Amino acid sequence: MTLQKIALPIIFLLVALGAYYVYTGQDLPEQQSEIKSTIKKKPFVLKVDATGELKAKRSVKIKAPTSMRAERIHQTTIQDMVVEGTIVREGDYVATLDRSEISNKMGDAQTEIDKILTQLEQAKIDTAITLRGLRDELINLQFARNEKLLELEQNKYEPQAVIQQKEIDLERNKRDYRQAEAKYQLEKEKAIAEIAEINASLKQNKTKLDRLVKLAGEFTIKAPKDGMIIYSKTWRGKVGAGSQISSWDPVVAELPDLSEMISKTYVNEVDVSNVSKGQDVTIKIDAFPDETYQGRVVSVANIGEELREYDAKVFEVNIELLASDSILRPAMTTSNEIITDILEGIISIPLEALHSDSLPYVFKDQGGQIVKQEVFSGVSNNEEVVIDFGLQVGDEIYLSLPDQADDFAFQSLDPAIKKKIKMEQEAREQARLAKLEAQKKLVKDSDIPTRSQSSGGGGIVIIN
Repeated sequence: MTLQKIALPIIFLLVALGAYYVYTGQDLPEQQSEIKSTIKKKPFVLKVDATGELKAKRSVKIKAPTSMRAERIHQTTIQDMVVEGTIVREGDYVATLDRSEISNKMGDAQTEIDKILTQLEQAKIDTAITLRGLRDELINLQFARNEKLLELEQNKYEPQAVIQQKEIDLERNKRDYRQAEAKYQLEKEKAIAEIAEINASLKQNKTKLDRLVKLAGEFTIKAPKDGMIIYSKTWRGKVGAGSQISSWDPVVAELPDLSEMISKTYVNEVDVSNVSKGQDVTIKIDAFPDETYQGRVVSVANIGEELREYDAKVFEVNIELLASDSILRPAMTTSNEIITDILEGIISIPLEALHSDSLPYVFKDQGGQIVKQEVFSGVSNNEEVVIDFGLQVGDEIYLSLPDQADDFAFQSLDPAIKKKIKMEQEAREQARLAKLEAQKKLVKDSDIPTRSQSSGGGGIVIIN
């Protein structure tokens, strides 16, 4: 097909369209017309949008042995770990911890035991030699006493001085024997005490070695029950192979209860005053955009915190899903729409229709003429704002900025009416806060696992 054959139909169509507008007297359509909207009353939904992450409301925490702290092993490394999401049964392998430090401690304990055994043998030998020498001394003194008795018997007819000398020698012998006997007993008791002390030290080190051997066996971590392995998280990120485990927080992984899920989210400090326990939430899962779930706020933090991914301080808000679904998994990203209030029968306009130049106003069609109508605005959401005074049902307002917008007349509101509306707004706010407090009391307190919760002793912690 030639270029001329393509161009001729197009030219003919343009000529025909121009002739139609000339004949009918109509103007050619404008490139862009001003968009208007008619005011009517409808329910107004106040909401707070927040992105969250799914977590199990209850989970079993799989932990490294807490006895590491008692053995002064303050940190170790995960050498190997099953893939996150693995389905395990009770007793199945989960992870292996680095045994380098505990192996060194076991070697030191064995060396100390060998040293103590050597000391024990040496003490036994020294004791045997010492006591044998003392026994020989006692035997020699016994023989000497018998000799003294015999000499005394043989010299009974000698002069009294000789007899008296023999009696003194015999008495000295008896005294020496008693002293030697006492020394023998003391040396024996001393030897028994020394050997008992060495044996106690030996027992202590053997017990320590037994504990270390048992602890080394616990460095192969097994699943305490059936479930799906989910890696634990710390401020440094997910815990996995190569991660450091502290004896103060030895959580390696979790086995979540998927029947009850929560979405943990963070609300900025500007919006958190509107969020309260018991409020309804519409939840969407990013992985399944066509699915919608209903939830309820179950906890709102009293203290804000600074997180790296947020520009301002945020408050932790936990949202409980009201129904379970087998497709939901921990760590899925959620989009949460927290319904903070629903106002019935009020006037609201799109945000783009509200303008401000020291005073808020809208462009209103008044009898075919455009005027700048001052309005008294109220609460707003991400799309619309409530107009408490200044507009009526049936009024038409402009959503786009009219041409020559600065030339239109400004219609202001009566200051007395504005003061009255301000007081009504404050009364409504007080009523809203009272409603929130009443709503809180209807919701039971829930124990929700948080990053700040410490993990106590034992190998397993169940969060209810």
